[in-house]
Amino acid sequence: MNPEETRKILHEALIKGGDLLLDHLGGTTRATIKESISSVVTEADLASERAILEVLGDTPRPFNVITEETGYMNNHSEYTWVVDPLDGTSNFAARLPWFGVIIALFREETPILGGMYLPVDQYLYLTEAGKGATLNGKPIRATASKELAANLVAYSFDFSDTPGKTESEMKILKSLSKKVRNIRSTNSLIDFCYTADGRLGAALNQTTKIWDIAVPWLMIREAGGMVTDIGGNEIRFDLSEEAVNLNYTILASGAGLHEPLLEIIKVD
Repeated sequence: MNPEETRKILHEALIKGGDLLLDHLGGTTRATIKESISSVVTEADLASERAILEVLGDTPRPFNVITEETGYMNNHSEYTWVVDPLDGTSNFAARLPWFGVIIALFREETPILGGMYLPVDQYLYLTEAGKGATLNGKPIRATASKELAANLVAYSFDFSDTPGKTESEMKILKSLSKKVRNIRSTNSLIDFCYTADGRLGAALNQTTKIWDIAVPWLMIREAGGMVTDIGGNEIRFDLSEEAVNLNYTILASGAGLHEPLLEIIKVD
């Protein structure tokens, strides 16, 4: 792997995918339901994915690829691209500006490089293992605050037909609302972007896939924050053919807020 060339490919893929999304924004958007009423796909998801895959595939020795729409492509490499071509599809379909592109590069089971692009704002977040995190080329840091009451926290959740899950989510929401300044949610990559750059104190979600959180996992840690599942355990990613079906929980926050938040959202 040529690190400099790989960074260039990542940058190009993020921008190209984001530009495709802007081309489709505001047009006739037909959303098709996937797993549930909260999970949809549009023509824009597919167009962005095609554009991104075209860029990522332009290498002599292609890496493996996992994408939200196409699934698992095994090229027998130790490196794997993990792609969400349109994170925040429901927002996009409603013509809300809370959407973007997420691309991570794994070596074996560990994210080593990644980016999140918010095309409406032209915000490009990049991160690399051991090299920190940036927004449009400038270093960013998660909040250093240790006061929950001084911070906004993003808490996103979707429809679930699992017995008791929605009730459990509401209990956490109630507990959080008593301790933090307020709750915010775009239910998209923006929640994690703003946690990485310190505008939000934390972001919490109990229903995510590998393509949703691989880059936030790396970026927020590189920005000085902490990332675990909602039980406080290390998140271990699975890059097997089952990766597309696995669900993850995540709590990402400034380092000084993580333990207090874990106490509030403690699950039995």
